[in-house]
Amino acid sequence: MRRALKRIASPGWLALFMLLSATASAGAWASERPNVIIMVADDLGWADVGFHDGEIDTPSLDRLAREGTELHRFYTTPICSPTRAALMTGRDPMRLGVAYGVIMPWHTIGIHPDEHFMPQSFQAAGYQTAMVGKWHLGHAQQTYHPNERGFEHFYGHLHTEVGYFPPFANQGGRDFQVNGRSLDSEALEGETYESFVLANEASRWIKARNKSQPFFMYMPFIAPHTPLDAPKALQEKYAGLKDTRKKARSHNTDQSRFINKLMLQPSARPMYAAVVDAMDQAIGRVLDTLDEEGIADNTIVLFFSDNGGAAYATGGADNVPLRGGKGEVFEGGIRVVSVMRWPEVIEAGQRYDGIMTAMDVFPTIAAASGVKPGNVRKLDGRNLWPAVVSGKPQQRNDLIFFASETPIRGRFNLTAFNDEWKLVQEVEQGLLSATVTNYLFNINADPNEYNNLAEAQPDVVSEMAAAIHQWRTMYPVTGTRAELVPPPGWRAPLDWAEYPVPLDRLQSAPAPGMPPKHALRPLDWQHGEAGRLIYDCEPYAWLGGGFCK
Repeated sequence: MRRALKRIASPGWLALFMLLSATASAGAWASERPNVIIMVADDLGWADVGFHDGEIDTPSLDRLAREGTELHRFYTTPICSPTRAALMTGRDPMRLGVAYGVIMPWHTIGIHPDEHFMPQSFQAAGYQTAMVGKWHLGHAQQTYHPNERGFEHFYGHLHTEVGYFPPFANQGGRDFQVNGRSLDSEALEGETYESFVLANEASRWIKARNKSQPFFMYMPFIAPHTPLDAPKALQEKYAGLKDTRKKARSHNTDQSRFINKLMLQPSARPMYAAVVDAMDQAIGRVLDTLDEEGIADNTIVLFFSDNGGAAYATGGADNVPLRGGKGEVFEGGIRVVSVMRWPEVIEAGQRYDGIMTAMDVFPTIAAASGVKPGNVRKLDGRNLWPAVVSGKPQQRNDLIFFASETPIRGRFNLTAFNDEWKLVQEVEQGLLSATVTNYLFNINADPNEYNNLAEAQPDVVSEMAAAIHQWRTMYPVTGTRAELVPPPGWRAPLDWAEYPVPLDRLQSAPAPGMPPKHALRPLDWQHGEAGRLIYDCEPYAWLGGGFCK
């Protein structure tokens, strides 16, 4: 087991050869620097695409899989904001303070302005940059805004759950803008359905781009997140769809469906299918635009879901044969649908079976594009471009960690895994106690998590549990937690575009906090496993989760 958990000190001769070969091949095949489009679905189920034999029509995603490579073991965090943070920074959300819960409208938290975002690297390399869709990485200050994180053009909304039709509001406050200026429905030029609105804007921007420069576009949909809604024609198309989903084999998800049936509530499955179909049509519009512009062959298109499908009662997704779903760290909550297409370089119809995570996207796409990452802090993600383009999986011996406390405060879902073992921990905290349930899987032999080996392999459980414990001590004390309601009496703004505090009304440096500077390190050490007062502090395990490395 210790051999399986040790970190790789160097890539080795084979990996080095793959890197040189892939870099040389990409340079030889691509006529110029590639354009990049990263599309992200919100809560899409593993079994809800055609190329996974799903019952929902997804011809555009099927096309991407047919013309590119399926990233068959692509992993994200089990909830929204942490995945987006990992994608943008290439860093572990536990360090960033957004691991346990999403950024709620009443939160003032965002990603530290000192963190370097992927589009900033592409912008520095001469790329045009745009974001079209859902942000969900901070909204209280302009320092957290997409326009301050490398996106020259931002068209979309700062929050989640803004609805699929105007007025696109969150907590009653209007949330649709272009570069800080609020947009109303009259500015949408006749189209009102969210997924189609985003497709129209993405296509418009691509056509209006400076054709002498490559571009980087981030296109995160709200689809198929709740509250579900779709155009009438698509609702009618799936009105007769029966909910024949098998059990998710996770307590919370299956219990919610059972309660829904007892309350005689209709299944969310038909409406969910209509929303997925509409998102696929929107993706098709953007792919058609690439064809019309004659740039499809030299454009990298990456698609994935931000977490596993919301398979609970109101979500409507299906992750079977994977276990569980959104909010959980069983495979159904973190192993997601993903495809990558680059016709000039990636051979069509392939499947990459190595582990890839949202943290790996930044270094991987940067390497594929010949862009030097501009980060100062170390990346937790790996450059997997040589492995992806060659189709030869890169070994994963070191552990990957994910967590969630959503939706119930004090109920944590935790996991650590690599190519061989996966430990899932369900921790339920009371005021005076905590219970821990362990599930251990040989994830290669048992990818659908049927056989719990925790009792048979206590030493493996002990070592991986200790690794999870140490990893969790990195969390900032003010990081996100599960919060379903705002502080008592909190009120939302009328318009979220006007909410962020402008830069000229902010001080030039992050606030130091209450402790005197000389007392900060001792106080951080005294907090121990409770969390960090010092940002980006990875504590020594042998000091009880105290002093920073």
